[in-house]
Formats: sequence, C-alpha cells, structure tokens
Amino acid sequence: MKAIGFSNSFDLKVSNEFEERDIPVPEAKGRNILVNVKAASINPIDTKSRNTSDGEFKILGYDAVGVVEAVGEEVELFHVGDEVYYSGTNTKQGSNAEYQLVDERLVGIKPEHLSYVESAALPLTALTSFEALLEGLNISSNPEDNKDKKLLIINGAGGVGSVATQIAKHLGLTVITTASRKETRRWSETMGADIVLNHKHHLPDELRAHKINQVDYIFNTHSSDAYFNVMAEMIKPRGKIVALVNFMDKVDLNLLKDKSVTFSFEFMFTRPKYEIDDMIAHHEYLRKLTYLLDRGTIKTTVNKTLKGLSVETITEAHRLIEEGKSIGKIVIEY
Repeated sequence: MKAIGFSNSFDLKVSNEFEERDIPVPEAKGRNILVNVKAASINPIDTKSRNTSDGEFKILGYDAVGVVEAVGEEVELFHVGDEVYYSGTNTKQGSNAEYQLVDERLVGIKPEHLSYVESAALPLTALTSFEALLEGLNISSNPEDNKDKKLLIINGAGGVGSVATQIAKHLGLTVITTASRKETRRWSETMGADIVLNHKHHLPDELRAHKINQVDYIFNTHSSDAYFNVMAEMIKPRGKIVALVNFMDKVDLNLLKDKSVTFSFEFMFTRPKYEIDDMIAHHEYLRKLTYLLDRGTIKTTVNKTLKGLSVETITEAHRLIEEGKSIGKIVIEY
C-alpha cells in the first residue's frame, strides 16, 4: 500500500523529509479493524509530531474516514463494508496511507448525509470538544441547566473552536469566542457564536463592552501562556478552565486560588494512549456526533480540500497549518 511518512524529524522551513513508500497492508487482529482510508484531515498535532521521530518510518494522520476492509477476531461493533470515521491514536501508524489499523472502540459510523471529505474534518476536533466541555468543564448535557451559563472559547475559528461552538450551543450555553480578522469573525459567527471578541484587544475590556464581567467556563484552544492571566481575570469564582496547549514557561497558579477556580488540560489521545477502561467513550462520542450531524444540529467545519494522497498534498497541508491562519479544517481527499 502507498503511505506518506518520514524517518527523521524536520522543520519544513529548512527541509522536507516526507517520502512515499510502498509498505505491506497490515493485518486486522483482536479488536482492530482495517480501514481503506478515503480522506483524512490535518491537525496541529500532525505538524508537532514531525519532531518526534525515533528513526523509524512514521506515518502521521489523526483524522480519517473510510470503509472497513477487514476485522479482527474479537471485533463486535463493525462489519466489512461499514463506512466509518475516527481519530485513532498517536501511538500507532496514522491515516496518511491507503489502509490503517484502528481499535474498534475508537471508531464511529460515518454520518449518512455527509461526504467522505465532510466527515474527515470532524473526529479529532469533536472528540476534543466533547471531552473538554462535558468532562473537563463538567457542563451539563441538559440544555435547561445551562440557559444562564456563559462559555468563552479562545480561538473560535480554529478546528476545535468551530466544533466546540456548535456543541456548546446545542447544550444551551451562551457562547463567546475570540477572533480578530474579518473572515475569522464571520466564520465564528457562522458556527453559532453569540458574541465574538477581538483577541488583538484586551479581552476583559472587550467582554465588559458587552455588559458581561466574567464567564462560567473558559475553553482555551490557543496559547496557554499568552492567555493565562487574562483567563484568571475573566473567570467567575468557582469557575472552570480547560486548556489544550502546553505551557512554555512557568505560570502562577496561585492566581486561581482566591476564586477557587478549577484548571485542567484536555488531551484527546489520553484514552487510547493509556488504553484506559473507558476507551470506548470515543465510540460513544462519535455515535452522538453522527446523530447530531445527520439531524443538521452540527455542520462540518471543512474549509479547504486538497486532492490525492501524495508528498505534495501532505506538505501543503502542513504548511497551511503552520502559517497559523487557517480557518476550520483542511482535508485531503484520497
């Protein structure tokens, strides 16, 4: 099978180590299913993972949609021919290949009314959003409980922010996002944001301009360092903050003590990486996502499509992500 990967860590600004190889099709065993990949989307974790090579040929790709080609002897949830989508795990070979093995507990049935490209844009960002909102922030799944609650999503036009906005609106929250460019502000509004703040300005002042002093929840999908002090100011007493990005420097967690604020990280790969007992939660979240997509409650976030599995398309997708100006998701149709 054709696969695009690399053996040595590299910086795209200096060199390009992506290469195409013809490698054996893996065999489905145990609870693994073999998927004939039809499309995959690129995420920031793909670009960061280029720096993690151990010298072995590494295939990236942490979002995929395709057709089940074969199933292991312990598989119970899927059959050959099923159309599926998933994010998988960052500890095994990824979806930048014609075929991929993935544990059935991390997989969902593809939405009936979405194309391969539309479906490929969603698993990683939706799983991240469900975990952050329902588990990290402990937001109620009953919209009636949330009608007076306010959520701030930092970087509302990104891949995660775009999906999180829609899920949060479905949960009945008032959703406040941040964006600065005209096109990103418009995109975030299209995703359902009630208020869009300009993160080029002082966010607490921007919030007060809307007669809101503090929010109940903050989901930071951008720089943890850049926004930590601002989040400490904007969160309500006993509020909750979830962040996606590692701190690059030391911060003063004591800023959160006086308000008894809960701070946590969200890392979508925790369940599959450590194979914890409730790993099947990814399957359940994707089933919920499919239901919401087929009802039209949530829409796809794909905003750019590249054609063909090749070194050129993988490189271009990584370059666009690293520019830091992409809106929504970038998908490669195989």
